[in-house]
Amino acid sequence: MKKWIGSLILIVAVAIVALGAWAYSGLYDIGADAPHWTITRKAIAVLRERSIETRAAKVTGMPNLSDPALIRLGAEHYREMCTGCHLAPGMHDSELRAGLYPKPPNLTRFVPEPAEAFWVIKHGVKMTAMPAWGKTHDDHKIWAMVAYLEQQPQMSVAQYRALSAGDADDDDDAAPAHIAHVHADTAEATGQGVPAPASSAH
Repeated sequence: MKKWIGSLILIVAVAIVALGAWAYSGLYDIGADAPHWTITRKAIAVLRERSIETRAAKVTGMPNLSDPALIRLGAEHYREMCTGCHLAPGMHDSELRAGLYPKPPNLTRFVPEPAEAFWVIKHGVKMTAMPAWGKTHDDHKIWAMVAYLEQQPQMSVAQYRALSAGDADDDDDAAPAHIAHVHADTAEATGQGVPAPASSAH
């Protein structure tokens, strides 16, 4: 038994030394234009998704995500902070997004799970271009962006421009009449308002 444990310790020690030597050698290409190996990509994906799911389960304080004023505020912040990476209605790509690895999700195509979206926006994701916006934005503004994301996939370009035309620094809760109309038009067009949340790839 002792011999078996000793052999296991030796194997682990050799593996650690070999890994350290490989890392120090500079052979690993850290460039953003050199994709991960398949096994590395899959391992990181599992680590990322499980980490987000576990922490998002503890998120509390979700407001009414159908509030037109909250959606408007979120649209304004999304326009200023997010479109370069995650696009917006009418956008197909961006100069910034083209050079990012891993490539950010196109948030015009699906609705992320609200608690997960809140956690990711607030805390960011290591070793990606996703910053922790909670350093500079309070929970109200982060929930506003989540509320906007609930609506974005079914928005027309005109609806997006109407929603995002304001000043993101204005926290006035009184939504203009045309915002409520855009919200109503979106709900009527889809027949259900906000689509059912889907699991997102962060």
